[in-house]
Amino acid sequence: MISIEDFLKIDLRVAEVKHAEPHPNADKLLILKIDAGDGLEGRQIVAGIRNYYKPEELIGKKIVIVNNLAPAILRGVESQGMLLAAKDGDQVVVLTTEKDVKPGSRIQ
Repeated sequence: MISIEDFLKIDLRVAEVKHAEPHPNADKLLILKIDAGDGLEGRQIVAGIRNYYKPEELIGKKIVIVNNLAPAILRGVESQGMLLAAKDGDQVVVLTTEKDVKPGSRIQ
């Protein structure tokens, strides 16, 4: 269990997928270029969803990300956040917004 104070440290935001492509060095990873409403051009997230989504299916989707996760290098490519997804058996589903909201909108 974590406290509410710990949970509130997590900055969940809406981001729009602008571009998606297969990771050149990993069969299960996609590289997503995103707009998280923070003005950072070329921001990207590396996500292990390649077996479940084609890159073109993700373009324009409003996804939910962990915005303040420390960057990590995944198979030689920097990931600047984390996409949230649900796993149900063999199915993985990216979390999206029900209605259209601006990139950068905070999840509360």
